[in-house]
Amino acid sequence: VYLDESGGGLVQTGGSLRLSCAASGDGLSIHAMGWHRQAPGKRRELVASITGDGNTNYADSVSGRFTISRDSAKNTTFLQMNSLNSEDTAIYYCTLSSARGRGWDYWGQGTQVTVSS
Repeated sequence: VYLDESGGGLVQTGGSLRLSCAASGDGLSIHAMGWHRQAPGKRRELVASITGDGNTNYADSVSGRFTISRDSAKNTTFLQMNSLNSEDTAIYYCTLSSARGRGWDYWGQGTQVTVSS
């Protein structure tokens, strides 16, 4: 399974970015897709997730500012990030859970998001 991420970059405080992640591979099975992030010196955290039937979940720190969505036909998930601040600066990883109970068993290479003041 391969996760192809795009959309990271540098943005000013208050700005927006949209991350994309396309999943591919033989025998691809998707229970859920998500986005994790890790900032320097901080623990990795789950930012948002979406299941195959469209249920979403968000970290408290991004709720109301970030929106996760998906295009099931293209095995692609998106993370729309609005009202960005310096606390959102991190490497963002696209993740995939292939079955319920498996956890996040596939990870992308990560894309850097930097929010400048």
